[in-house]
Amino acid sequence: MSLQADILVDRRRLKRRLTLWRLAAFAFAVALITALVFEIDDLAVTVGIRPHIARVQVSGIIQDDREQQKLLRDLAKNDQVKAIILDINSPGGTTTGGESLYEAIRDVAEKKPVVAVFGTVATSAAYLVALATDYIVARSNTITGSVGVIFQWAEVSELMKTIGVKVEEVRSGPLKAVPSPFQPLEAGGRAVTEEMVKESQTWFLKLVAERRALKPETIPGLKEGRIFSGRRAHELKLIDGIGGEQVAVKWLEENRNVTPGLKIIDWEPKEDGGYGLSSSLARSLGRIVGLAPQTIETILAGGGARSVQLDGLVSLWHPSAQ
Repeated sequence: MSLQADILVDRRRLKRRLTLWRLAAFAFAVALITALVFEIDDLAVTVGIRPHIARVQVSGIIQDDREQQKLLRDLAKNDQVKAIILDINSPGGTTTGGESLYEAIRDVAEKKPVVAVFGTVATSAAYLVALATDYIVARSNTITGSVGVIFQWAEVSELMKTIGVKVEEVRSGPLKAVPSPFQPLEAGGRAVTEEMVKESQTWFLKLVAERRALKPETIPGLKEGRIFSGRRAHELKLIDGIGGEQVAVKWLEENRNVTPGLKIIDWEPKEDGGYGLSSSLARSLGRIVGLAPQTIETILAGGGARSVQLDGLVSLWHPSAQ
């Protein structure tokens, strides 16, 4: 009798587990179908069936990204893309990366309106990128500004002496390969490096003056590379509005004749040149479960971080570690 009771208990336990698995499978199926419905709708918009506003992410470290530039050219050619929102959340990056993206955006802006919406931070090369747009919106507490250029390198000559390593070199001239991490910077090399940084800074400030219709010398701390809150940047006319994406869309509708109520669709660079199904599905699943598309894609791909190296002149802001 005890054996039969045990069998009955095991059957009931198994039945409960089976029911839970069936419910989980059903929930997953519903989520997948919902994601596919969203995806089919987004795909119909993106391939040109319906007019829409394109949203392009500018995040992380800005570099000379050819795929992103190609994406912008594609958007400029797509007649169903009525406007572009740059969703910017970046501390900056390489000066050439900011310059190339700036030029790509100006090319697009000649054909259709482009606006920038700042997130937590949009400084240095990220602010440079925003200068190419027609309208800039930031949150009151967005960190922005930091107009400037920096050239950094590690000088390890004292360390080399300590460990008994000496680097021998033959140079074609005293300024070749200067600055070098293997020897202290001499006056001539420092003068050349400072001249290059100042030249880039002058170029950056000129863009600010032209695009924002102001005199940099009248903005306290601008030439010195200080950061500003969104509120202060608005007061100084470094940006145009306070708020989020809704403010940018309203400006497009009222000032650039963009049809009210257009759907906003994320566009991303595609390595295969097409509308990637995995990326698209990740966006749709992300909406349902409340995670960023990049997080979904990272999970599906098994994680992994990509290292970033910055060479040359850098237009980047970060809090001091001191």
